[in-house]
Amino acid sequence: MARVMTGVPRNPLALLDAFAEIGVATVHEAQARTGLLSTRLRPRLGGVSIAGNALTCEVAPGDNWMIHVALEQAQPGDILVVSPTSPCDDGYFGDLLATSAQALGIRGIVIDAGVRDIATLRAMGFPVWSKTISAQGTVKETLADVQVPIVCGGRAIAPGDVVVADDDGVCVVRAATAEGVLAVARDRVAAEEEKRVQYASGRLSLDVSPALREGLIRKGLRYESF
Repeated sequence: MARVMTGVPRNPLALLDAFAEIGVATVHEAQARTGLLSTRLRPRLGGVSIAGNALTCEVAPGDNWMIHVALEQAQPGDILVVSPTSPCDDGYFGDLLATSAQALGIRGIVIDAGVRDIATLRAMGFPVWSKTISAQGTVKETLADVQVPIVCGGRAIAPGDVVVADDDGVCVVRAATAEGVLAVARDRVAAEEEKRVQYASGRLSLDVSPALREGLIRKGLRYESF
């Protein structure tokens, strides 16, 4: 029996905005290099960094009915995360659904399938990460689950998890660990800024981070005159 889970807790918008500013690469590193979705999910609107609460949606192959149901559960700050129950490249999502999503405060969509009307989506400024682009339309016949744990891009995602997406890809952070991961990510940003200043002054990374050079010595790297 298909189901829609209601009343899913959300993370505060300020926390989401902080993750968006930090970006995917640093968030991924901050949680021990975990959480990345498959590289097959590519950004269709460049230069955008977003983070939001996962609004999860299963869809049947070639059927986008449940996306319409998912929009009923949307709250500002959500990112729609869509995964077919079997692999499908059809264009599940286009400019009409994007118009509704924007009005509801949805920040973007991550979909392990196709989207269409891509030129209009770009003109609207609606962020999309998708497996492909396809003009193939869909029907509305088959029920599936909304706001339940799903697998998207090879990664388990639960409703209310933090999804971070930018030009580097997509990363998920468990809701229960979000504040801790954010704290670690902020520390990484501060450390990288210090390194950036030193790199810009001409100092070598091997000297800024002595452990790098020490590791080379341990591994037996030799410098020999020509």
